[in-house]
Amino acid sequence: MCYSEPAIFRMPAVTAQQGEIRARRPSPTWRQGVWCAVALLAFAQSAHTQGNQTLRVTPLVRADRVLVSFELAGGLTDEVRAAIYSGLRTTFTYTIELRLDVPAWRDRTVSTATITNWVEYDNLTRFHNVVRLLDGRTEEAQSTQNEDAVRVWMTSLDKFPLFRTSLLEPNREYYIRVSASARPSNGSFLWPFGSGPSAQSRFTFIR
Repeated sequence: MCYSEPAIFRMPAVTAQQGEIRARRPSPTWRQGVWCAVALLAFAQSAHTQGNQTLRVTPLVRADRVLVSFELAGGLTDEVRAAIYSGLRTTFTYTIELRLDVPAWRDRTVSTATITNWVEYDNLTRFHNVVRLLDGRTEEAQSTQNEDAVRVWMTSLDKFPLFRTSLLEPNREYYIRVSASARPSNGSFLWPFGSGPSAQSRFTFIR
């Protein structure tokens, strides 16, 4: 069986646009699946606070892949929304690391991936054009007039197959670390902190 418990990280106050993200929310309960015979996903907690954003990370091993889900609640601040509606291309970048937990030694990075979500608002058509890239390659693109859909697109990922289990050693502890940053196309930071929020969640790979 495969169990997972998401790690939650809270950060001090930044002006944020409150709203409900209405899709692809990682479940706060433990998940079980018939496909998860290869791994036991465990728990992780790390005290890292910055801003009013809450970054939740949930790894899940299914068959030969490590699936990654995350959600950045409060990510679309008033400043971000203002940049979007000004017509600036606004980009959220998530750096995802698969790391091996090495007791009494420096943890080893097994693999990394970069998810880039950007949105560009067309003031004439009033459509948001959104694109998702994985390591610089376009994975998906669409147009929408629904701001809630844009919020979900920019601030969350749902069970995305990022890493292969062939990279993992059996009966070892690993963790997924996600770091977020945001920029408009002119290169200035949208969030009032350096590299943005980060969070991690551990799992044990059992073959």
